[in-house]
Amino acid sequence: MSHLKQLSELGLFDARVPRYTSYPTAPQFSSDLSAGTFASWVQQIQPGSAISLYLHVPFCRRLCWFCACRTQGTSTDAPVLAYAQSLKTELELFRKLLPEGVRLSRLHWGGGTPTMLPPNAMRALAAQVFDIAPLAEGGEFSVEIDPNEIDEARLDALAEAGLTRASIGVQDFDPEIQGIIGRDQSFEITKSTADAIRARGIKSLNADILYGLPNQTQRRMSDSVQKLMSLNPDRIALYGYAHVPWMARRQQMIPSDTLPRPEERLDLFETARRLLLWDGYDEIGIDHFARPHDGLSKAASEGKLRRNFQGYTDDTSPVLVGLGASSISRFPQGFAQNAPATAAWKKSIEAGEFATSRGHAFSHDDIWRGRAIEALMCDFRLSRAELIDSYGADAATLDTLLDQTMLRFGQFVKRNPDGLEITLEGRPLTRMIATLFDEYAMDKAGHSSAV
Repeated sequence: MSHLKQLSELGLFDARVPRYTSYPTAPQFSSDLSAGTFASWVQQIQPGSAISLYLHVPFCRRLCWFCACRTQGTSTDAPVLAYAQSLKTELELFRKLLPEGVRLSRLHWGGGTPTMLPPNAMRALAAQVFDIAPLAEGGEFSVEIDPNEIDEARLDALAEAGLTRASIGVQDFDPEIQGIIGRDQSFEITKSTADAIRARGIKSLNADILYGLPNQTQRRMSDSVQKLMSLNPDRIALYGYAHVPWMARRQQMIPSDTLPRPEERLDLFETARRLLLWDGYDEIGIDHFARPHDGLSKAASEGKLRRNFQGYTDDTSPVLVGLGASSISRFPQGFAQNAPATAAWKKSIEAGEFATSRGHAFSHDDIWRGRAIEALMCDFRLSRAELIDSYGADAATLDTLLDQTMLRFGQFVKRNPDGLEITLEGRPLTRMIATLFDEYAMDKAGHSSAV
């Protein structure tokens, strides 16, 4: 039986499973978790420790049709500036509860399009953040940059604020595909942005590219990947496009009959993967690639790779605080998410209250199951001893799950005395294998396909 046929018979091309950027996944969050709980968790952060901080800016000058993120379009700066002011108010609420001596292992601005902020607003926001908590030694400050929404003045402001890593969304360089997905962005403007970033001494560059887009072929995929490699980004995220028009209405603008079949999606991924490996990138997890000198590659080789809402990370801080509308925080105690709607978030913040609208407090099982899923997603293996000794897994329950994994995916996993490992040929099944350790019922309509 061919490898492709085996994957098909296991349901790879029909499955809809989570990306597991968290466990439990966001659909399992409930409204039972309050702003008071979020505040309590902030106060319990260890004094003098290093945490991560994420600031969300949910505005875009244009709304790309492929995007499923919660964003809103605006042609003027007024709502962006008003939002930034509320974000500063939220930062002050955060300052009042944060224990002394806390530093930042990571600061990330995402969106939306955070580079819509004018230069002075960028400077003021960064200054306020670092006044509350400075970067720790070896810490990183990263920002998502839209090449169509950046200029010299804003790049200067980011560089002066201490930007250490820039992230550029590419998606695809083919003009026809860009037209279908509503994302016009030439290679020339992307290259100009990358050159301008490096000219300011910002050494680390990330880029995102998508496979599974409408009318995408192996030839077009190859062309886009080779153009991207010519920019020599330190990290590349190779994400599968998730077509969920029932969740993201703007995706209804994309004709479903232009999308590649699941088997073709796998071929597109493999086309990009082979090129990136040929060019010297290390493969990281299920969808990232990094140069050997990059921290992500080093973390993977040292067994320190982790998973968060941005995908793979080399940040090992146990606390990630998310501020801004819809942002999600992760604490050792659980997850807390702000109100998704900007108006609802702003109303709470301006009233002097945190905007937590839902979340999830970890159970004992959540902790060890979450680690098992993270280990599979990051390392393609899990350690029975680690899960029992360090995370308190019940040995009998864990052994049952290991047996079930072998029973269903036996030709693609190897059992060993310390647990199990997914074979190279079985890596496309990683998310499906991870679901066996997920005890929560999944709302399949809200999840992307496995490839």
